[in-house]
Amino acid sequence: MRTQKLPIGIENFKEMRKQDFYYVDKTGLIVDLLADWGKVNLFTRPRRFGKTLNMSMLANFFEIGADASLFDGLRVSEEKELCENYLGKFPVVFVSLKGVDGLTFDDAYARLRILIRNEALRLEVLRESGKLSMEEKNAYLRLVSENPEKTDITESLKLLCQLLEKHYGQKPILLIDEYDVPLDKAFLHGYYPQMIDLIRSMFGAALKTNDSLFFAVLTGCLRVSKESIFTGLNNLKTLSISNVKFNEYFGFTDEEVGRMLADYGLEAHQAEAREWYDGYHFGNQDVYCPWDIINYVNELRSDPEAEPKPYWMNTSGNDMVRRLIAKASDGTTQMEIERLIAGDTITKMINEQLTHSEIDENLENIWSLLYMTGYLTVARKPSGGRYELRIPNREVREIFKRQVLSWFTERARAATEKLAGLYEAFEKGDAEAIEKLLNRQLITTVSFYDAYESFYHGFLLALLSTCVDWCVSSNAETGRGRSDITVERRDRELGFVIEIREVRTRAKLDEACAAAMKQAEDRDYAAVMLRYGVETVFTYGIAFCDKRCRVAVKRVENTDEI
Repeated sequence: MRTQKLPIGIENFKEMRKQDFYYVDKTGLIVDLLADWGKVNLFTRPRRFGKTLNMSMLANFFEIGADASLFDGLRVSEEKELCENYLGKFPVVFVSLKGVDGLTFDDAYARLRILIRNEALRLEVLRESGKLSMEEKNAYLRLVSENPEKTDITESLKLLCQLLEKHYGQKPILLIDEYDVPLDKAFLHGYYPQMIDLIRSMFGAALKTNDSLFFAVLTGCLRVSKESIFTGLNNLKTLSISNVKFNEYFGFTDEEVGRMLADYGLEAHQAEAREWYDGYHFGNQDVYCPWDIINYVNELRSDPEAEPKPYWMNTSGNDMVRRLIAKASDGTTQMEIERLIAGDTITKMINEQLTHSEIDENLENIWSLLYMTGYLTVARKPSGGRYELRIPNREVREIFKRQVLSWFTERARAATEKLAGLYEAFEKGDAEAIEKLLNRQLITTVSFYDAYESFYHGFLLALLSTCVDWCVSSNAETGRGRSDITVERRDRELGFVIEIREVRTRAKLDEACAAAMKQAEDRDYAAVMLRYGVETVFTYGIAFCDKRCRVAVKRVENTDEI
């Protein structure tokens, strides 16, 4: 059984290999990249699918001075001639734009300057090179200075390539990780035109007019339109999740996950891992999200009974996705999301070359964005630009469910005055009116055909929490147990406890409602509020099914005996 550490958050290939972290061999990417040649290669994949680690692997393989031992026992080491010709034979320029962010263009630009300066400092061999002219050295020194000119930054990647070629006599390899992050952040914060101009100029110089380039590899989540950023670049080879090549190198295959689980003696959990984290269909390859699997296996090592969690959801990124989903409040979009959550598919036209402005202008583009960022995947091979889409796995389904609930919460908070009738009905103990008003609210939000009690709990909690005159608690101790929801009016004259049930068929609503009331009475949920002087307490049993509910109520008045 393996005892190796699992590489949670480790994206440096050298660190992973030197520190003996568990590594799923993706060095076949090097072999296929060289065999399937492209001058400028763009890989687009969702976040947390191993893009940065693969880029670090490429840098550690190609760069002059490479440690060949890092690749011992790995797939690429079997290719003796390839290793002889390519391992450690190239200068490499490697930058990640992941951190080029800021609330203003000046903030983001400052981070870009630091990024370029740090990479230039890493290539400090250029400072003392006897093969560079004084003018070339001065150009290098401007890059490592505190305040380079804008033209120095836009020409920086090209310049470093030129200087490296002259110093080593070998054209360099250029690696740009997370190339689209600055554009995404710029769009969200309102300085998109400035950033697109900067990135276009930088990439145009480095990728289009750069005779000192051996080849380049870029990664990102989105394939930003050629017209917006790769203008005039005729040598761009885009390898997206729709392409059939290279997909086994971004994500874990079923075989790789099975092997990892077996290595740690956790084979019994493969079905569970498959349900939660598999299901992404890239080209002709089905893959798991690596971030999920590594975290899940790590937890299982210390707790074999650990339940799967939505690890991917809890990582940063995809702010634009969240914003677009939040805007998707029209009836048609909601109905389509209901179908997806229920396990159905929807068919949509997908455009993989969107600009950020196009994404925001047309709500239909939400489907392209959800597909490219991993929230949806292909159910069947696309035809005529039309893709049959589905939610890939249980984790992402849970993400959709939680987001739907947040829509409703925000909407309810924005419409407090419209809920006055509901509040009044609860205070009067009017079960019929509550039922009618809740049904009306249920119709306006997204329902799940596999809805669960906690969703309805959250739904009702969101509604009731908007009333400023009430103190609302969830799962508070009441009587001999914990009621789902307790509400106490601030004047302490009135309160109520709510027990919730969820059923699969409407025919069982009455039965479930009665069961909820019985539990509340058996455990005496009203006792605590009565004991602390609340004058009137209503006990509610509420059963839900899809977009319908049933409500029962019992009123208890305080007495001196309590």
